This record gives sequence, structure tokens and C-alpha cells, in this order.
Amino acid sequence: MLVTAGSFPFQPAGSESMMARTKSRPVALSAADREWLVRRVRTGSYPAQQVRRARILLELDENDPDRVGPVPTQEVVAQRAGVHVDTVVKTSRVYAERGGDVEDTITRKKRLTPPVEPKVTGEVEARLIALACSTPPQGHARWSLRLLEKHVALTDDIPDLDHSTIGKTLKRGRFVLT
Repeated sequence: MLVTAGSFPFQPAGSESMMARTKSRPVALSAADREWLVRRVRTGSYPAQQVRRARILLELDENDPDRVGPVPTQEVVAQRAGVHVDTVVKTSRVYAERGGDVEDTITRKKRLTPPVEPKVTGEVEARLIALACSTPPQGHARWSLRLLEKHVALTDDIPDLDHSTIGKTLKRGRFVLT
């Protein structure tokens, strides 16, 4: 693959022309926020999505003491960060919506409710462990996950569970089938 000049997404800082632009959502970082973001970018031990957003905020910062000239356009910032322009727009919008909180801007928002309600609740787990502790049915020396799966399907007050789900539930409760 031949890489031509200008096609590499991470070009040096002074290689593009800087254009002034009107900003609907300016990013003005404090010195502490800037230092925190630089640590995120340079450490290499954070999720890539957080590093990308941190790089975008650092590029859009209007208070950057090392910058010569105006803040680069969103297109230039996108090219430097190796992302689409929409990502730059969304990141600056989230920064404005969250009141300039840098950590909330780059980290993922935690869901209030899980996408799917869990089948195994505390009561179901307790019933499952009680069943596994009981004596195995006639003709079996001990409980197996598949045997537990069959008996769970026959029990009315426990939802049908797969043998792998039963195994994970028992393992989480530090229960070992013997």
C-alpha cells in the first residue's frame, strides 16, 4: 500500500493551514484539566475512545499556551485525531452539555438500567443453590449442569435457564458441584 503525502491521519501540528472559524461551542480548558487530559493521552493505559476524545479536546482548547495562531477548524482537528468531523462536533457538543466537565466528556455514560433485565435475581440464585445442594435424583450419583437444567425447566417458580447460565450463577456464588 502506497501512502501519499497528506493521507496519513496524524500529521504534524503545523502542516495544515489554520483558518479562523466561528465556534458555537468553544472549549476552554483549565491548566489542571489540560494536564489531566495530557496524562490520559500519553500514558497509553486508557481505552482508545477516551484517548481520542481527550486528543480532540486538547486540539480544540482555546486556552492552549503553546498554540501559535487561531484554534484549528473542526476538519483539521478531525484529520489530526484520525476521526470523522462528526466525532469532533459531538465531542464539543457533549463538553458544552456537561458544563465543561472534562472527565464526564471523555468517559462513557453509565446506563441507569441494563439493556435486558437479568433472569437470575437473588431469589432465583438462592433457589438454584438450594436445588444443587439437595440430593440428586434417583439413578444419579451427583448433580451435573445439564441435570440441573432439566430440573429447573420442570420447576414452576424458577425461569428456564441454560446450563451455562446455571454454571455461571453457581460459580459466582462460589458453589462447586461435587
